[in-house]
Amino acid sequence: MEIEKYLSGYCRMLDAPRLVEVLLEDGNLTEVDCCYGSCPHQTSCPIATQIDDLLKNK
Repeated sequence: MEIEKYLSGYCRMLDAPRLVEVLLEDGNLTEVDCCYGSCPHQTSCPIATQIDDLLKNK
């Protein structure tokens, strides 16, 4: 089953607030419209934290 989520937060890469679309299929991340996974600011990113929480609570 595919789940579509929209997460909002501050993006340090863009230095602006951001709305990010996240697609999960059977609990696995299939698509995200930001640099999640390769962003140099991921450890301090509120959006990445929300994505991590989604993946932990599959």
